[in-house]
Amino acid sequence: MTKKKLFIFVCASLLSMSMPVKAMNMVTEMGIAEQIDEQAPTLAVEGNIVNVQGASGMTLEVVSLTGRAVATYKIEGPAQRIELNLPKGCYILKVGKVVRKVTVR
Repeated sequence: MTKKKLFIFVCASLLSMSMPVKAMNMVTEMGIAEQIDEQAPTLAVEGNIVNVQGASGMTLEVVSLTGRAVATYKIEGPAQRIELNLPKGCYILKVGKVVRKVTVR
């Protein structure tokens, strides 16, 4: 039984050393590994204003926590400022693969 565990440990160690460089480019934050994508759009929220950068030609989707689509905005340039005219509550913003939870007060 211990030889089997040792064999599995050695195989796992060898596989982890042969990982590609891109897989090694990971940040561990609070125990969760997240791959860094330098070309991903960024969302910055200040009150009910959303600043979107790096998402030219994409769509900003606003979804309620119940899953209902609330609004969509076409991102026309490399940086765009959008005012969310939404009632108070929590919403999910999505641009490409970037997803953020925001609270409108």
